[in-house]
Amino acid sequence: MADFETVLKFWGPVEADYGAHGGIVLTRLFTENPETQKLFPKFAGITQSDLAGNAAVSAHGATVLKKLGELLKAKGNHAALLQPLANTHATKHKIPINNFKLIAEVIGKVMEEKAGLDAAGQQALKNVMATIIADIDVTYKDLGFS
Repeated sequence: MADFETVLKFWGPVEADYGAHGGIVLTRLFTENPETQKLFPKFAGITQSDLAGNAAVSAHGATVLKKLGELLKAKGNHAALLQPLANTHATKHKIPINNFKLIAEVIGKVMEEKAGLDAAGQQALKNVMATIIADIDVTYKDLGFS
C-alpha cells in the first residue's frame, strides 16, 4: 500500500498530460526495444523517426498510462481491473510477460525525467509494477500463455 501511495505522489504530472507522456513512453519503448513495436500491428509501418510525433502512438500510450493510473489508485485491490487486461493481452494481443517488464522500466525513466520520481519513488514503482506483473502472469498461466 505504501508503495502505491509513494508512486501516486508523483503521478500528477503524468495524469495532467497522458497523451504527451504516453507518446514518450511508447516511443522510447519502441526505440530502446525495437522488437516490441512488432507486437503492435497498427504501428508496424511507422519508422523510428516518425514515432515521436505520431498521434496514434500518443493515443495508445495515453490508454496505457490511464490504465496504470487506475491500477495505482486501486492500491493493490486491482483484480477486477487487471483480469480483463491480462485476458486480452494473453489471448488477443499475445503480449509476452517480459514486455510488461520492459515498459515498466521505460515508465520509470520517463517519470524520473518528467515527474521528478526520486530514488524512493523509483523503488516503489519497481515494487508496484512487480506486483502487477506477477498478477498478470498468474492469469497468463491460468490461460496457458507464457
